[in-house]
Amino acid sequence: MSVPTSDGYFPPVQQPHQAPTTQPGTPQTMYGQPGQQDAGGVAQQMGQLNLDGSAPMPTRKKKDRHAYHQLEQPASAQQSYEGVPSGQFLNGQAGQSSRGTSPAPQAWQQPSQPWQTQQMQQAQQPRGTPISMGGQMGQQPGGMSAGGGAQARVNPDQIPSVPLSRDSSAEHYKTQIYPTMEQHLPPPATTPFVPFDQGSASPKYARLTLNCIPHAHDQMVSTGLPLGLVLQPLAKQADGEQAIPVLDFGEIGPPRCRRCRAYINPFMVFSNGGNRMTCNLCAHPNDVPPEYFAPTDPSGVRVDRASRPELLLGTCEFLVPKEYWSKEPVPMRYLFLLDVSAEAYGRGFLQGVCDGVHTAIYGDERETTSGDDADGEIAAKLSKVPAGAKVGFMTFDREVHFYDVSAGVTAPQELVVSDLDDPFAAISPERLFVDASECRNNITTLLKRIPAMFANIGYPAPVLLPSLNAALSALELTGGKIICSLATLPTFGPGQLHPRDKSQGQTDDGDQSKEFMKAEHPGYKKCQADLVKAGVAVDFFFAAPMGGYLDIATIGFVAEKTGGETYYYPNWSYPRDCLRLEKELTHTLRRDQGYAALMKVRCSNGLQVAHYSGSFTQHTFGADLELASITQDSGMSVTFAYDGKLDPKLDAHFQAALLYTTTSGERRVRCINVSASVTDNARESMRFVDQDAVISVMAKESAAKVGERNLKDIRQALQDKSIDILAGYRKNVSDSHPSGQLVLPENLKEFAMYMLGLVKSRALKAGREPSDRRIQEVRMIKSMGPGELSLYLYPRIIAVHGLDPTEGFADENGHLKMPHAVRASFSQMEEGGAYLVDNGQILLLWLHQQVSPNLLEDLFGEGMDSLQALDPNLSALPVLETHLNAQVRNILLHLEEQRGSKGLAIQLARQGLDGAEFEFARLLYEDRGSDASSYVDWLVTLHRGVGSELSGQRAKASEDVSQTITNTISSITGSIGLH
Repeated sequence: MSVPTSDGYFPPVQQPHQAPTTQPGTPQTMYGQPGQQDAGGVAQQMGQLNLDGSAPMPTRKKKDRHAYHQLEQPASAQQSYEGVPSGQFLNGQAGQSSRGTSPAPQAWQQPSQPWQTQQMQQAQQPRGTPISMGGQMGQQPGGMSAGGGAQARVNPDQIPSVPLSRDSSAEHYKTQIYPTMEQHLPPPATTPFVPFDQGSASPKYARLTLNCIPHAHDQMVSTGLPLGLVLQPLAKQADGEQAIPVLDFGEIGPPRCRRCRAYINPFMVFSNGGNRMTCNLCAHPNDVPPEYFAPTDPSGVRVDRASRPELLLGTCEFLVPKEYWSKEPVPMRYLFLLDVSAEAYGRGFLQGVCDGVHTAIYGDERETTSGDDADGEIAAKLSKVPAGAKVGFMTFDREVHFYDVSAGVTAPQELVVSDLDDPFAAISPERLFVDASECRNNITTLLKRIPAMFANIGYPAPVLLPSLNAALSALELTGGKIICSLATLPTFGPGQLHPRDKSQGQTDDGDQSKEFMKAEHPGYKKCQADLVKAGVAVDFFFAAPMGGYLDIATIGFVAEKTGGETYYYPNWSYPRDCLRLEKELTHTLRRDQGYAALMKVRCSNGLQVAHYSGSFTQHTFGADLELASITQDSGMSVTFAYDGKLDPKLDAHFQAALLYTTTSGERRVRCINVSASVTDNARESMRFVDQDAVISVMAKESAAKVGERNLKDIRQALQDKSIDILAGYRKNVSDSHPSGQLVLPENLKEFAMYMLGLVKSRALKAGREPSDRRIQEVRMIKSMGPGELSLYLYPRIIAVHGLDPTEGFADENGHLKMPHAVRASFSQMEEGGAYLVDNGQILLLWLHQQVSPNLLEDLFGEGMDSLQALDPNLSALPVLETHLNAQVRNILLHLEEQRGSKGLAIQLARQGLDGAEFEFARLLYEDRGSDASSYVDWLVTLHRGVGSELSGQRAKASEDVSQTITNTISSITGSIGLH
């Protein structure tokens, strides 16, 4: 083990303002100096905050129209959140006493976020976050002085920092819970937190773009913001979170509104002694079913309310009776459909998939053989497949092969289907799908034999479409999931595809490139429709031959429309990518998920659903969403339009209902209820903006347009929408600022950076990009949850060489102490540095060419003292008894817990040696790229647009079609009074 000197591995440059990072006598293991932080810029970034702990201005209530809703305090909430505004969304008298007696703040003041530090809270800046742009907005049409000198007067260290925002909230929520109705601005989506459900659902499941909604369409338009709801219905729960209750109402099913069919929830009002139930969404009075009757007390509260989770919690699940079944629900059936063509075998992809499937089903061999003999023998028989679920196996090249691995045979048996025009299941489902624990020997034997079985056959092109149809015939009666691998373009037999993207143009911005983003073949469209009808989804694992073309636009269309997922390895290398493949196969099999799902979102009178975005099938406007599969990583958004006006005296309510079959075979409906206050003042509503929800809605809506509009127009529409939002804030809230300042809304400070990240992403960026990679990332954006999307649009970068000795280990409360992240700019990278770069999809370890040999030995082991000595195929750190190695492995474990569906495996990016260094440079989103501006330049561009908008000189380059449609719907339905 190399021991660093007290001065580190190379001479640090001590900045005058920097305090020592360790106490005297503490062993110093700094491998360099952390990136210089601008302490003086903190106050500038955070802007005006509300320090007095006062409540927002109380909204008027019609008490007789509101549900009784007593806020229940979690054990630690009262002290933790003393002085925090509460009661904003309360329905009725009970919550009024918790408002506090502080005077109400001025209307423009921003509600302080509980995680903002005392130092930040003492900053007395004007409202919003003003940034001096070095020019007056009225001087030029562009809003800047002549010449390019204006950019130089914007201090890059004083513009809002995404890492600072993330780190401060993550630190706060290590020890605090999030009460869902007391706090009105959720933590950033990347923050690990434990919510306390007080009747409105956790932000993990649902986020509104505005938690205080304008009452009329024209007020909403003046903000420039979208009105939308971002959903992740099966989001993963954190340790310490209350489990979602599963309730059984027997044959009558859960109580529902007769008119709008909304499910029972905490905001429904009971009256007439408990005999009447008024719907909080459509205001229709319903008779309470006799089986559900309970009397009310003098204040109108059901006497059994405390024992009724559906009247207390924002998220509940109901077991449903047979009338909700489309077919007899059974436990999930997973069908592995493996490509055994010459390309798959020759490049090691088939071997990697077989090894990965075995690990996914049975776990690592080390897991099953640990312990004494008896325990080890029992563990060896158990599988990791969800309880009750079954697995089956098929392979395909120019033929389709089924495998019988049931307990009734002594060895796996293969049956071949050569009829490609009318493929069928060669084995009955009873023998094809087996219990993985009972049939371990046969399954293990099969997975070990498959690569050798097809080593000498060598068919170059597989037949994919007939294989999918054969797999569908095996799952048609029950539903389930197909997990399919593919290593080359299927150019043989029915459904054969041919290269479309010839990479001839210099840019993808023209109309011709739109065609490469669409599904080409009618056979795949028909297959997708049949799969959805049967409740069968497909997850694809693609490994392109030497980065070659696979037509993911066509094949991946099947996964997108069935609610499945696509994993793509554009430069597959064996064994480098095997660990990531193994982790992603494991996650696909074991994660919380359901199948044969239907989903519908309902909203209060005065609003209607305008548009859904995500991975699903919707046959007609207004129909339920059909999802053959939905998982804990599935996200979607829904936007709303006004078809009337909301009542400012009442809250607005939203309910998402997901009907699905669990992996264990239960048919359930999950109800997610969200409430928001209503205001007649747009100024007030802009104080309660959820940045992550706004970003998610805009990103998903933009991704949905790819293939319909050219990329240049989509990027321009994003820029126009960003300017509209900032100009709306300027008009409504901060018109007193000098025109030479760009004022960012307090709760949208990092919004501009995320929009720049979206414009620079592979999905939308200018220039040439392989169509497979582009459409893959477009579809990822459509299906991501807000946390995964946030990381995708701005990566987390950690300086390994600058770790404090205590970082990467548990603090006094048992929480991992994470290092502060670094801004995504090369100016923050130090000579001799080592950096982890994680965007939720890949994790790079970038090593400067002058990195310390001692650091390399501490991280990778003895003898690894130079960049050239490292294995380029490295995918995980070795387990060493060095302080730095333990720190980094702990940090990687923490990052892995926060990821979405993509497996965490290290990819080396050694300066001057590895091709991954180009990916590292691309992820530095704050820097200027060859085809996109820097963060500072982007802010200048937005500033110019805001100046032109305020002076009335702005002409939009392209009109947002979806907004036009929404406005049209609003005007039509508003005029004829539809509800």
